[in-house]
Amino acid sequence: MENKKFNLKQFVIITLITSVWIHIGETARAMFVAFPLMESFFEGKVQLIGMQQIQLSHALVWGLWDTILTAVLVFILWLCIVVFGNNGKSVLISGTVTAFATIGIFWIANVNSGLGEWGAAFKIFPLAWIELVIGAWIALKLYSRKK
Repeated sequence: MENKKFNLKQFVIITLITSVWIHIGETARAMFVAFPLMESFFEGKVQLIGMQQIQLSHALVWGLWDTILTAVLVFILWLCIVVFGNNGKSVLISGTVTAFATIGIFWIANVNSGLGEWGAAFKIFPLAWIELVIGAWIALKLYSRKK
């Protein structure tokens, strides 16, 4: 990235491309790790909507969440690139900050309100962090491309 001026068109394109990875990572983590942990936590307490009962509205909300998550990640990465340069430091910082500011706060709130347990959070968070660091790396490579 040659200049420090924010380019909205470039940001939107990079966010949309990076969101493909985030959608895949979020869906896989939810289906194979989070949902089974949540089902065992809520067993006998509350009926959860399982994958067999999912509706279009659930998919749309989930898609919106993933896109917002990606936009936050790409924007924080852009800020890091401006300050630290186009390098691994920017990737690690943006992935880590985004993970704590989104997934971390989500799980702290869930556990604090009695809707989750720390064991689940400690299993899910590292996977989310890896997903976001990889997403930041993808976005960095897209920002690094010459026009």
